[in-house]
Amino acid sequence: MKTSGIVVLSTLLLLIPLATSHPSEEAFVECLKNQASMSPKPISQAIFTPKSPEFVPTLFAYFRNSRFNTTTKRNPTAIITAMHETHVQATVICTKNHSLLLRVRSGGHDYEGLSYVSSEPFVILDLFNLRSIDIDIQAETAWVQAGATLGELYYSISQKSKVHAFPGGVCASVGTGGHFIGAGYGNLLRKHGLSVDNIIDAKIVDVNGKILDRKSMGEDVFWAIRGGGASFGVILSWNLKLVSVPDVVTFFRVEKALEEGAIDIVYKWQEVADKLPEDIFIRLQFQYRGAPVNKFKVAFIAQYLGKIETLIPMMNQQFPQLCLKETDCIETSWVETTLLWQEMDPKKTNLTELLNRNTYPAFGPSPFKVKSDYVKTSIPKLALEELWKKANQTGNLVMQWSPYGGKMSQIPESDTPFPHRAGYKFKIQYWYYVSETLVELQKVYDFMATYASQSPREAFLNYRDLDVGTNGNGCDPSVFGAKYFKGNFERLRKVKTEFDPDNFFRNEQSIPPLSA
Repeated sequence: MKTSGIVVLSTLLLLIPLATSHPSEEAFVECLKNQASMSPKPISQAIFTPKSPEFVPTLFAYFRNSRFNTTTKRNPTAIITAMHETHVQATVICTKNHSLLLRVRSGGHDYEGLSYVSSEPFVILDLFNLRSIDIDIQAETAWVQAGATLGELYYSISQKSKVHAFPGGVCASVGTGGHFIGAGYGNLLRKHGLSVDNIIDAKIVDVNGKILDRKSMGEDVFWAIRGGGASFGVILSWNLKLVSVPDVVTFFRVEKALEEGAIDIVYKWQEVADKLPEDIFIRLQFQYRGAPVNKFKVAFIAQYLGKIETLIPMMNQQFPQLCLKETDCIETSWVETTLLWQEMDPKKTNLTELLNRNTYPAFGPSPFKVKSDYVKTSIPKLALEELWKKANQTGNLVMQWSPYGGKMSQIPESDTPFPHRAGYKFKIQYWYYVSETLVELQKVYDFMATYASQSPREAFLNYRDLDVGTNGNGCDPSVFGAKYFKGNFERLRKVKTEFDPDNFFRNEQSIPPLSA
């Protein structure tokens, strides 16, 4: 479902209320100019206030969820589209000095809009201009600025090597900054773990405006920023360890309907997906397919780090219920699979499409709400049948089930803030197109409570959901902390207390200091 950017922007212009200047706007802008006076790039070119003609287009340039188009909580005092790291330093210092809230945006794939909306007076620091990528194939590393997208990263790697990759997400327009701080993952996780398991250094601007690397920030902070969320500073860049992939890999997508035995196949998938060789990743995607199909179907979408000649025998032996055939499979390069995962044909689509920042997820830029679950034991067939009925009744629901096992079972849960490692079969993302209410999504989510992880019912930070830990007074840190981080939450709070004791870097579900 695609929507023209022109139509979207026109709609947004009608929805945005008349901008008014915050009383401290002029003083804030003057502070920025003074702090960045020695910058090699004038910061004045990066400042947009409500008086600026480009304020509205800049504000909405990275709105990926139109659920926030009508909110009144979206008028920042200023937007700074930093063009140099000195602009980031100046923004941190001046935002703090003027008692404003700082929202940092590095791509916009922010399910709850926490990087660009707020009920407090705030400033948006947009990092999309900071997008340099430096690949060192001999060392098998890459320095990536936080405003670069995953698509830009994958494209840059492919221009240097056909046998290197990075285990990030499948959506090319996701910004690396936000993806990595939330422990983003992709189809290489069973072979190489998460993105944060392959980060070896970083540069961060702290609450005092200082630029620190791994050595100067210390190991505790370096641990915390690899999955602890936007709670500790502004990431400028990441140093990544690239991983090896074969020059030929195999991709397939097989769809099954209810009358084709989908329930039995899904049940078997639960039994084998996390136990298959770590070279294969098979995701389930449940989705209502429109005309001429008009029914709920499940797609088995997979990437295998090898050729068809070894894939088919393995599948016939370990997962024969899928009845995979050679004609279902495509042999190609790893980078071309990044197009296939976005339902693009590499034969008809140039790799430069990975550089397109306007690419939306396959589900489109419509208003949506997301929830998540972790599953440790197989869901019974009768429950799968009931889930199928409930999901089919919504029509607007997409579910993605991503298998674990392999490398994920080998990494201790305390190695990074992300704790969901061994003992998990798969993770669920519920993606619901918002119509008038979220009642249908809640029915499905409530039904799944029996089959999801228990005490607590865990959730994934990068599938941000403000319902997680919400009580009458807002989000309860002890609740969302346990769901997102389990036993790592207290260590995160200790790091926060040492590194940002006054809680400058905060949002509705950030890590609070111990004094909070």
